Amino acid sequence: MNPDAVKSTLTNLAFGNVIAAAARNYQKELLSEEKAAQSSSINEEVDLDDLMDDPELEKLHADRIAAFKKEAEKREAWKKKGHGEFREVTEGDFLGEVTGSEKVICHFYHKEFYRCKIMDKHLKSLSTKHIDTKFIRLDAENAPFFVTKLAIKTLPCVILFRQGVAVDRLVGFQDLGAKDDFTTRALEVLLIKKGTVSVCCSQFLFICSHLESLFNCHLTGIIAEKKDVDEEDQEYDESKRRTVRSSAAADSDSD
Repeated sequence: MNPDAVKSTLTNLAFGNVIAAAARNYQKELLSEEKAAQSSSINEEVDLDDLMDDPELEKLHADRIAAFKKEAEKREAWKKKGHGEFREVTEGDFLGEVTGSEKVICHFYHKEFYRCKIMDKHLKSLSTKHIDTKFIRLDAENAPFFVTKLAIKTLPCVILFRQGVAVDRLVGFQDLGAKDDFTTRALEVLLIKKGTVSVCCSQFLFICSHLESLFNCHLTGIIAEKKDVDEEDQEYDESKRRTVRSSAAADSDSD
């Protein structure tokens, strides 16, 4: 017999045995994985059954349902008071509006002032998002009594009320970079800082971690200390039928 032929035959037999062994090992691995998957599935079903009967889980579910229901009732009550929209009010309605809700934002505006229109746009956008706060606007020319009572001297002027008391204000755009192109988000964060709008739940952790570094404050309510306003630069013009003027300063309205 040819030695080379014998050697070739033995080599082929050895290779075939290796392939067969590899195939058997692969099959064993597949069976093992299948059994493990079946076992895991059974354990998961058992765990889910246990959870369904867990009294703590049932209580948590009931509490969540009750919380959602309470929140829905609050939203309906706010809507009945005029929340959820940016509304025009008259001087006669003003007192009832600001005392009828816990948090109220009122924009004293002039219909011909460009910056008042900018402020209106942003407040309208926020009014639907922060339904726990009432957003209203009042024509300053048609409300001379409250313009004088609240010492409003420059427009736009946004007064922030808490429990019917004026606690803070935004005069012109001086707190918004003194520029016309500020974003709705910038105004929203400023109002959150002052405590007149609430932080959305999904944003709470993010804003809490950044507000203090950005504004050096805490979310503990409206800041009681107001910014000083230079009364000499913003004197009320009694000679113009008690209308509120537009200042030439960069942080107030322009023609």
